[in-house]
Amino acid sequence: MRLKFVFAFVILFFSMLLVRIYYLSIKSNEFYEQVAKNNVISTEYIPPVRGQILDAKGRPLAINNLGFSLSIAPHLKDAALQSELNNISRYFKDLNVTAMSKSYKDANSAYNQDFIEVVPFLDYNATIQHFASLSLHENIKISPASQRFYPYGALASHIIGYVGRANKKDIQSNPLSALTGYNGRSGVEGYYNELLQGSKGERKTKVTALNQVVEEISMQEPSSSEISLTIDLELQKYLEEIFKDKDGVAIVMDLRDGAIIAAGSFPEYDLNTFVGGISQAQWDELIKDPRHPFTNKLVNGLYPPGSVIKMAVGMSFLNSGKINENWSVFCSGAIELGGRKFRCWKSWGHGRVSLVEAIKGSCDVYFYEGSLLVGIDYMSAYLQRLGFGSKTGVDLPNEFVGTMPNKAWKMQKFKRAWYQGETVNASIGQGDVLVTPMQVAKNTAQIASGKAITPHFLKSIDGKPVEFAPTELFTPKEKAQLPLVRRGMYEVGNNPDGGTAYKLIHTAVVPLAVKTGTAQVVGISQTTKKRMKEADMDYFHRSHAWMTSFGPYDKPQYAVTVLVEHGGGGGSAAGPVIMQIYEKLAQMGYIDANATTIKDSAKKTK
Repeated sequence: MRLKFVFAFVILFFSMLLVRIYYLSIKSNEFYEQVAKNNVISTEYIPPVRGQILDAKGRPLAINNLGFSLSIAPHLKDAALQSELNNISRYFKDLNVTAMSKSYKDANSAYNQDFIEVVPFLDYNATIQHFASLSLHENIKISPASQRFYPYGALASHIIGYVGRANKKDIQSNPLSALTGYNGRSGVEGYYNELLQGSKGERKTKVTALNQVVEEISMQEPSSSEISLTIDLELQKYLEEIFKDKDGVAIVMDLRDGAIIAAGSFPEYDLNTFVGGISQAQWDELIKDPRHPFTNKLVNGLYPPGSVIKMAVGMSFLNSGKINENWSVFCSGAIELGGRKFRCWKSWGHGRVSLVEAIKGSCDVYFYEGSLLVGIDYMSAYLQRLGFGSKTGVDLPNEFVGTMPNKAWKMQKFKRAWYQGETVNASIGQGDVLVTPMQVAKNTAQIASGKAITPHFLKSIDGKPVEFAPTELFTPKEKAQLPLVRRGMYEVGNNPDGGTAYKLIHTAVVPLAVKTGTAQVVGISQTTKKRMKEADMDYFHRSHAWMTSFGPYDKPQYAVTVLVEHGGGGGSAAGPVIMQIYEKLAQMGYIDANATTIKDSAKKTK
């Protein structure tokens, strides 16, 4: 029995020994073979050069300056590190030694075997004269680098956007930014960041134990895409010139597909300030500026629309089933509701008006009375269908939706019931109604074209056009109503008998359909008998001035929307800007002033 036990133990022992020999000689060999391969094959990732941004005619809006970066070998002691930092600062006296030291120490660790970047970018010409001297320092590595540059500084800043140094949050969501060092922050730089950033390259080499390259095994070049925008640099410069002493927004949109050929949020800011890092003092100055240069007012500016929303409100009336195109009201200058007077802007009234006349004269009472018949819920739902209270889809990041209020919205937000007085306020674009200029421009373009349009800035990727085809939006019934709304807009600028913008618009280079809007910034007391003139008010208490338009009226090609912040009356402040823009469009050949057929017949109706 004892012999059997010894025999079994010997067999078990030798079995375990054989298994261990097998593992060490066969299985573990595969592991160590892979480790050996990793030891002799070095993989280097190559950052892509960010793609350029061009205007519609191929002129550069965002490019890359070529230069160098400086890195220092890892694991240096304090004295050796300080010596190398002093060597660098000897050649480049403007560099901050403390900042370089911090960058090095933050990235240095026992596990890091790569050189540590301490200077992300140096100008090519400034570096090349010291290149040979720097190369003599074995602990300093000079590498090719690029840095974003915006040739026109502040021009179209809210459209182009900027890149900034990648932080930890960026790297978590976009690992490639750890290699490139930059991430798109705003504008199309942010929206199309992946396209512009591209993909990394990869170089595999066989190296010795001392990390000397013996042989290149494979090489995959990095790649990125160049994009062209729809904006025209010349027209963009013209908008900047017009708004040099104004704050606000201008949008010029092609009605064929929603391409925006020029747009601006004013004032603008210099994009190059952000590329290398902005100082706290510069940041504070930008953020605290009451003119809000850092806000992209195209999509993040929320304003009461005033009367520029009346075309959409009028269409909600016609489609409610409660009002038709012949329905009219008598405007005596105000209505009384719940013991409160709701005034028309024209204190002596418009007399009897229907839809076309109400748009022409911007009669508030017509919209007050209509809204009370239709109700806020239907009106709100219809305007949301036309694009208010929702994103336009424009290719800019963080677009706001605005507010198109209704009963449920108020209950959810304020836990209070809706009042009829709020309905009449909403019908003329006041109260809780808030829109972005892009929403107003899109709505105008859809009224003019009869199609659903997506406003956009992207024209092509690597020279290949990108299509933004319009789709159907309006029902056959609504399409039959559009001529009424368009006619009302035409009368605004071309009918001497009550057209609110006639004096400003009737001499336009082509016949225009327009709508003025004056959006109050501060309320008017019920006890006020005569309203103070806008010019006499404090600047920031003056109303915002709107005008939205399309033209030529008979053959619509472009929609132009303008908002002048605190400009006072819509026509007087925004009208001259609209006129200048259409004149420039004709001058540049975007519009043929001789192709329209309506001017002679229009003169006969005046």
